[in-house]
Amino acid sequence: MRGGCLCGAVRWESAGPFERTAHCHCSRCRKSHGTAYATLAAVPDRGFSTQGASARFESSPGFFRCFCARCGSVTPGDAADGVRWVPLGGCDGEPAARPGAHLFAASRAPWFEIRDALPRFDAVPPGYGARPLADPAPLDAPGSIRGSCLCGGVGFTIAEPPPLARFCHCSRCRKARAAAFASNAFAPEAALRFTRGAELLASYKIPEALRFTQTFCRRCGSKLPRVDPERRLAVVPLGALDDDPGVRPREHIFVASKAAWDEIHDDLPRHEDLPPPG
Repeated sequence: MRGGCLCGAVRWESAGPFERTAHCHCSRCRKSHGTAYATLAAVPDRGFSTQGASARFESSPGFFRCFCARCGSVTPGDAADGVRWVPLGGCDGEPAARPGAHLFAASRAPWFEIRDALPRFDAVPPGYGARPLADPAPLDAPGSIRGSCLCGGVGFTIAEPPPLARFCHCSRCRKARAAAFASNAFAPEAALRFTRGAELLASYKIPEALRFTQTFCRRCGSKLPRVDPERRLAVVPLGALDDDPGVRPREHIFVASKAAWDEIHDDLPRHEDLPPPG
């Protein structure tokens, strides 16, 4: 199994095998990846190699989340007990792993419904070595839709419910979020306000792309909103939100690029690439 970040600065390779694979809905994974959940596979540290250095953030005592400092993609974490957790969205090709459960389902985002038949655990089943942690309280006052990064250094608000949200399965989004898909809301540019931490924002644009840009916290790697001034839009990763945005994703786009290990179980409209105009 081989994989890497969006910009290619960090690459990894594993001889396998996959030992456990699951969707994780904890708020820390949602903020780190910026989407509905992370899909992670455990692989033995023996036979694992990496090229390029990842940035590290200690999201809970003794647990470090890794990401590319250049493009913000989540990268495999440090080894613990002889195992590394690898984000399937960052893999090249189609790994043989298939998710076997939903973890931390009690922390599921309010805008996402679990529709498949996989086992669900409010926290984790025996053998995963993780325990639930309380979600940090939002630092901004209530009254608008609040969001923040994992370390709390960046905060933002959206003044009104975004008019549109969707899931994107394109290969760029999967690499950028190191997840099955991106979950984005689209709000008027004027509705977005950063309340703190603007100096921590970092962005990476794919050179050949017309618009594709990932914005993230340079301290913790969390995915954060970006402004598209040409269209006067704010593109908001739904996983970054602390409050219910009042909108639900209405469609899946670029389904022709969907990961083979991810199944769509809802009845939302599906588009092979972009939806038709209007």
